[in-house]
Amino acid sequence: MDLPALRPRPGHLRETAERIEASTGLRVEIVGGSLVMSPTPRGKHAGTIRRLRIQLEPHLPESLAPYEMSSVALPGDPDDYVTPDLAVLPVEWDEDDSWLADPADVVLAVEVISQSEKAKDVTDKNGWYAEAGVAVLLVLDPRVGRWSLHTHPADGEYRGRLDGVYGEPIELPAPLPSPIDTTVLPRYGQPTARA
Repeated sequence: MDLPALRPRPGHLRETAERIEASTGLRVEIVGGSLVMSPTPRGKHAGTIRRLRIQLEPHLPESLAPYEMSSVALPGDPDDYVTPDLAVLPVEWDEDDSWLADPADVVLAVEVISQSEKAKDVTDKNGWYAEAGVAVLLVLDPRVGRWSLHTHPADGEYRGRLDGVYGEPIELPAPLPSPIDTTVLPRYGQPTARA
């Protein structure tokens, strides 16, 4: 698939991102002023989100709900936003006409690492969430069966971090339901050799 030749003018990254999404169907985010394109999630990536959502949704307070594919704005920068795999937001988001959620409204953002994601991309995105002030970030890595829970954002970084492996429960802070059972989360298989 060929991408259209785009040369974004300063201050017009969002317009460029929207054009790329429309022409390719790829998920596009703007992280730290750079366009980041993500492939369509594979089955186990999507399955991870589904299994997590099943655990969260029935136990959330009535005022909160999980949402997939809802983008979050970086305060003060009209050209920076991310789209977490899952975000827990106030149920009023059901009726909101905007497509960018306020990071102050995000009770939990979940990122599932894709098979091809680079460590720098993960670190940059974690820093973005901290800078935006997203209260809780859960990063799930099906490549190695590990998870990281980031809390207490301040001064562009998370002050709280808890790491674990699949099989260990994740204790989310209130009002989120806990514990999260990670034994049900799938891991990516080993790549097959091509002939």
